[in-house]
Amino acid sequence: MNAILKPLPLLAAQPEVEFHPLTTDWLDRVLDIENAVYPHPWSRANFEDSIKTGYQMQVLTTESTSNSEILGYFIAMKGFEEVHLLNITVAESFQRQGWARAMLEALAVWSRGQGAAWLWLEVRGSNERAQQVYKAQGFKLVSVRQDYYPKGPKSNGREDAIVMSLKL
Repeated sequence: MNAILKPLPLLAAQPEVEFHPLTTDWLDRVLDIENAVYPHPWSRANFEDSIKTGYQMQVLTTESTSNSEILGYFIAMKGFEEVHLLNITVAESFQRQGWARAMLEALAVWSRGQGAAWLWLEVRGSNERAQQVYKAQGFKLVSVRQDYYPKGPKSNGREDAIVMSLKL
């Protein structure tokens, strides 16, 4: 999925971007973003296992060189006639600029090419901004998984996961 995406109409001032396979070469920089954005980030082992398993893993960058800025990344698992989005993250300095939408669109195109009829995801119940992005992309609420995620680092509680799907 090495492809150049032109900026979306709402992002006229943004640079051209490229997708690259998320390999171990990108991992230190991806982990910096993961740790900065999430109270419960994925571990290096989570990423390494996903790479070994062969999940669809893409990094969205501003250029094709190793010095480029990472705008975001996603990890998805292909199943039988479906794809499950495991992680989608936009670097903090690039949030609210439409990059999550661009990555979701790219993932939907790839998923259709894999013969998937559905795209699935879970999102924290407290993450209303992400839920709004998913709804705007056509995802529908399917169910709620009670006490699925651990709450923030200063809390011992748990929070629900909102399960959403998109018919491709």
